[in-house]
Amino acid sequence: MKKRFDIIRHRMWFFILSGTITVAGLVVFLTMGFNLGTDFVAGSRVQLTLNQTVNTSKVRQMLDAAQLSVGPNAITVAGTKRHTAVIRFSTVLTQSQLAKVQQLEKKTFHSTKYSSETVSPIVAQTTSKKAVWAVLLASLFIVVYVSIRFEYRFAVAAIVALLHDAFIVMSVFALLRLPIDLPFVAAVLTIVGYSVNDTIVIFDRIRENQGIAKPRTFGELERMVDKSLWQTMSRSINTVITVLIAAVMLYFFGGESIHDFTFALIVGLVSGAYSSIFIASPIWVVWKGKQMKDGRKDKLTPEQQTS
Repeated sequence: MKKRFDIIRHRMWFFILSGTITVAGLVVFLTMGFNLGTDFVAGSRVQLTLNQTVNTSKVRQMLDAAQLSVGPNAITVAGTKRHTAVIRFSTVLTQSQLAKVQQLEKKTFHSTKYSSETVSPIVAQTTSKKAVWAVLLASLFIVVYVSIRFEYRFAVAAIVALLHDAFIVMSVFALLRLPIDLPFVAAVLTIVGYSVNDTIVIFDRIRENQGIAKPRTFGELERMVDKSLWQTMSRSINTVITVLIAAVMLYFFGGESIHDFTFALIVGLVSGAYSSIFIASPIWVVWKGKQMKDGRKDKLTPEQQTS
């Protein structure tokens, strides 16, 4: 008979793995910080739509002629034909500087389309606060909903898994120095919704099996949750693979302008599937098990291992 991997009894390894990633992310935050986009810091953004494939070296030379310096990742090529250059400036350009860029752009690339936008320090600060409030309120409503539908232990476990996923995505972006902007916030909120949905499906099965098995010891609780995880495993894996295929296709064929958004989705989807199975349920088991007698040394029977 086929023996399944005992997820709950090996939960400490998953806690250590997630704890290691969290510490690594904290180190990255403290040493490198975030690469905030112009949505969250004051600055200017200029978009040039050329009648030729963008040559970033040529664009950079044009900016040098205008005596404007930009960072190594400040110029992004976008569009299916790679005819669009998006330039992000870390400072707010004056009207004379913007006019000079437009003048040099016409001289260098001839027929083009030009657009620019500027984010003031006040707007950047307001946007940052709204982004934080959006994530916090989303988390609060999720706690309320899960507490009403299940119990507060499920809600807290779901929120820990949710924060785990958001933290993983932020750590990866901080490590790779990818820009944090409004599309990134949209991606995090999407990940939050997906992760909670997957977790609730597993919790629903645990609650259903709990009513049938009525575990009285910690060992029985472990086995009941492990059985629930394996009963929903196919559904969890098939769902994340289906969504991942769409996200990967968007990453490769959706254009440069949504690369960071889709990359955040891909990282978050993988993390969300992992945390729903290996983090949220084990946390609930540890918490719920504190009110039960210790039966962890109970051995699994072959029937329990394969059921």
